[in-house]
Amino acid sequence: MKARSSNACPEVFAAGRWRYGAIRAVALLLGLMAVDCSAGVYRWKDERGSTHYGDSPVPGASRLFLKSERSVFRVYARVNKVYDGDTIMLDTGERVRLLDINTPEIEHRGKPGEPGGEEAKRWLESRLLGRKVRLETDIVTRDKYGRLLAHVFTEEDVHANLSLVEEGLATADIYPPAVKYVDAILKAQQRAERQKKGLWANQAYQPVRIETLLDEYARGWRRLRGKPLSIKAGKSYYRLVFSDRIDVRIPRENLSLFPSLTTYLGKEMEVRGWASRRKHTYSILVRHPAALIRL
Repeated sequence: MKARSSNACPEVFAAGRWRYGAIRAVALLLGLMAVDCSAGVYRWKDERGSTHYGDSPVPGASRLFLKSERSVFRVYARVNKVYDGDTIMLDTGERVRLLDINTPEIEHRGKPGEPGGEEAKRWLESRLLGRKVRLETDIVTRDKYGRLLAHVFTEEDVHANLSLVEEGLATADIYPPAVKYVDAILKAQQRAERQKKGLWANQAYQPVRIETLLDEYARGWRRLRGKPLSIKAGKSYYRLVFSDRIDVRIPRENLSLFPSLTTYLGKEMEVRGWASRRKHTYSILVRHPAALIRL
């Protein structure tokens, strides 16, 4: 699976340089949009004083009325093409990336596919291809490739993003502050993992020691286990250091979502994500605590 980058847009589809065809597609979509302010983002503090965010209220939580909420829309359109398990194209020509999930890669441009990629694509085709869907965007509306980021629902109100995770065909890939359905997606992932469905039973996605990165670096989504030994604070990231050549980096802007990083030190952890390599060092970017699990 490939990592995905996203950009928060303070204005609805206002930022970005689009080709004429993309502008035309967006204009068509805007004619079908209706503001959806029913869902909110909630903030609360735990007993340690750490701040958390979620899409469901808990005792003591306060709802955030963000300026960016005006970029949350419902879109109605028909699916014209399914590229893979998490990317579709609408009949307007708009490409859509399913938000907050990730599926394995399929064979593309000479690159081999990953286990489970074709299964996820077939599942999505059987539910969406040629059919009318409802799309709900969140605060984050576009990724770095210009694709619309959205939660996709069938006419029967089946949440495709959630269902892919529930079936073990996708994993959660949370990008704060886009947390509209994060609680439901993470619960679905926990159920799929407990039941060893799909990817969770696949040998290719079983956890391995984090040190194996040094001997057998591989691209794609992985489950890596180890113990962080120290914390380093930098300008843009805090780093949980597993060795002099391996770390997990947490963006400063997402730090409030995590418990105190000191609670991770010396504890056996499972890190879920993509390892990047720079010369002889390796780093896994983690934006949400769901990808950093204490065992």
